[in-house]
Amino acid sequence: MIHDFADLLVYRWLGLDPESGLGGVLHFFIYDSLKIFGLLAVMIFLIGFVRTWLPQDRLQRWMGSGGVWANVIAAAFGAITPFCSCSSIPIFITMLKARIPLGVTFSFLITSPIINEYLVVIMAAEFGVPITLAYVGSGLLIGVVGGAVIGRMKLERFLERDIIDAAVERDENRRYTFAARVRFGIDEALDVIKGIWLWVLVGIGVGAVIHNYVPQETIHGAMQVTGVFSVPIATLLGVPMYGSCAAIVPIAVVLFEKGVPLGTALAFMMAMAALSLPEAIMLRRVMRLGLIAIFFGITAVAIIATGYLLNALAPAL
Repeated sequence: MIHDFADLLVYRWLGLDPESGLGGVLHFFIYDSLKIFGLLAVMIFLIGFVRTWLPQDRLQRWMGSGGVWANVIAAAFGAITPFCSCSSIPIFITMLKARIPLGVTFSFLITSPIINEYLVVIMAAEFGVPITLAYVGSGLLIGVVGGAVIGRMKLERFLERDIIDAAVERDENRRYTFAARVRFGIDEALDVIKGIWLWVLVGIGVGAVIHNYVPQETIHGAMQVTGVFSVPIATLLGVPMYGSCAAIVPIAVVLFEKGVPLGTALAFMMAMAALSLPEAIMLRRVMRLGLIAIFFGITAVAIIATGYLLNALAPAL
């Protein structure tokens, strides 16, 4: 429905050529903006609504005292949510506002774009079940380990407190009527979206340009001729890219079919999903550049290690 509206607006009303770069950029921007903001409004509302049954002190004890187990829970939650990297950020902010520890929230932020139901279904159809299971297990491990490492580094000072602390006075432990719970969820969605809407649009705009103007053939060629360094190069090449699950998996399939090793192709896919340039732009509203660099660095190292591991295990898969 959203896709049809974008088609109607861009290609029929504005009369742009579907094969042109400008038409592709505008279509991508409109479609992704409507999809992301709609999804965010619903999900943040639901999380805020549920939070009224979870008093803040209880939520802190549950997520804050579980050690690595809390990272596992957050990573699993990320795996079952249908978000790309840009859509995950407002949920990440909502978790921070609920005073969930920073490292735990990063386990969600890392895993959410790497794994989701849609991607798993497409991967199972294209790569087969064994490779898909290896990918899912690797994504969960990256989220748990990456979040745990960031949590141990005590980096809360790098957060932009104005948006994290906004409207926290509404989160007191008290009795709620059903109408008050609904109001809380609506206010939560409005607060988060109001604070980041411009950054989301900028990120989507950058992603639209990259998606339609970065030549994929050049990337394919670069990864095929780099030998043992193909995994880190594939990871670095994936960072500037941006795309939906529907676009990410076919790219990895093409790379694999053209002779790129399995781990290398999947490392590119993971980096493209979890470390996009639009995501970095949006995260700047929430945290300082130092924390963004640490997050990208730790996640990139984990993806590279996973790529080499999957290359070694490829014959058995």
